[in-house]
Amino acid sequence: MSVSPAGDRSTPRRADARQNRARILEVASAALDVEPDATLQSIAAAAGVGQATLYRHFPTREVLLAEVYRDDFEHLVEASADLLRRHDPDAALRAWLDILAAFGRRKHALSHVLDAATRDDLHHEQYDRILDAIGQLLTAGQSTRTLRGDVHPEDVLPLVSFLWRLDTRVDDRVPHLLDLVVDALRARPQP
Repeated sequence: MSVSPAGDRSTPRRADARQNRARILEVASAALDVEPDATLQSIAAAAGVGQATLYRHFPTREVLLAEVYRDDFEHLVEASADLLRRHDPDAALRAWLDILAAFGRRKHALSHVLDAATRDDLHHEQYDRILDAIGQLLTAGQSTRTLRGDVHPEDVLPLVSFLWRLDTRVDDRVPHLLDLVVDALRARPQP
């Protein structure tokens, strides 16, 4: 480890702290997928950090859960651009809807442990950004005429609202229903 002439080790510690924080979030995300009631102690142990390190970054379980939720959300909104680089717009939209379904599962699992104010804050932070991600996908599909030109981002969310009503972990209808949504959004040849 390099140390400045004055013996200051703050830069490496900041890097270590960032790595610890990222590792805790990664482990917490995986743990919560398996057990929504995973304890902070079990998450700290699985992340290979002490409880004091975990509490320094996330003083309460709710703070950790909200941050896991925010990380999932960032992945969701950032995925639209990445998917468009790798797929045709209609296929990108379909793949993005799978990520939305996974996000919906996490949101549902965490909703019972986050207080109402936190849930409300998270919802308000996210709504416009979700619409922007959907808009990016729709605009790409509309410019290539693979997706209908009369569809707006605000139209898509009600079409996939079933994701918040079904148990997307076990309900085998979810992929078929998402296929139906994307099929309904595809442009049709004019007669």
